[in-house]
Amino acid sequence: MLATFIIFLREGVEASMIVAILLAYLNRTGQRRHFRDIYFGVGSALLLAAGGGVAAYLTISEYDGSRFQTIFETCTYLLAAAVLTYMTFWMRNHARTISTELRARVDSAVDNNARRSMFLLAFQAVGREGLETAVFTLAIFFSGRSEGAVGTRGPAIGGAVGIVIALAIAFFIYRLGHQINFKVFFATVGGLLMVFAAGLLVDAIQNMQELGWIKFATHRLWNSGAFINEDSAPGDLLHSMFGYAQQPTVLQVVVYLGYLAVILSLYFGVSKRMRRHA
Repeated sequence: MLATFIIFLREGVEASMIVAILLAYLNRTGQRRHFRDIYFGVGSALLLAAGGGVAAYLTISEYDGSRFQTIFETCTYLLAAAVLTYMTFWMRNHARTISTELRARVDSAVDNNARRSMFLLAFQAVGREGLETAVFTLAIFFSGRSEGAVGTRGPAIGGAVGIVIALAIAFFIYRLGHQINFKVFFATVGGLLMVFAAGLLVDAIQNMQELGWIKFATHRLWNSGAFINEDSAPGDLLHSMFGYAQQPTVLQVVVYLGYLAVILSLYFGVSKRMRRHA
């Protein structure tokens, strides 16, 4: 639940920020007639992402317990971890220039086939966030289900709450004129998402060891199930957000700690360099 809350909050804020920049620039340049094209592009992107995510989940559910399902879930974990890492660094590096870049793309769209270009601009911008969210959500659902946890209800509630709060933030910022420090917001949430990505890598390693793809470092280091069982609500929360495993293998622990050590040092190291050059 907590993981989907953070994912939907982060992606919702970013998507709403992008849409707000597009609408504000169109309004300032006297192009309000293209608002409808932006809305149509946003709606189409959200429908495509949601429909694709639901279709993928229902399709793979038909292979419940099969080797194919395990392989598909493993690929989803790896893809989600890679995209999480990439998009977090991308947002960090482009936070200052994203408004300028979007305005330039709007100018280019107006000079061409305006209606189609505006639709495609909004569709591409929001569609990327939607597809990322769909991949992350699938990974969370698969992770919780593979551990025999609480199923899809908790993640669904977390996602709904996250998107509602993201829309509320967008309303207060762009309708009422309030401001938040986006640098602090994305830096904080980005750090949490890195921890979440590490947990997805742990799930992927576990699956690959069970599939027989990785045959080394499979020794179990401990069993903490008597204290916090992964099937319990606290265990599910720790697993989905922080990658908690009650019986981790040597490789799972090495990958988890190694990833966090490298990625977080790079991430916050980049942040410090950017502040020094600000």
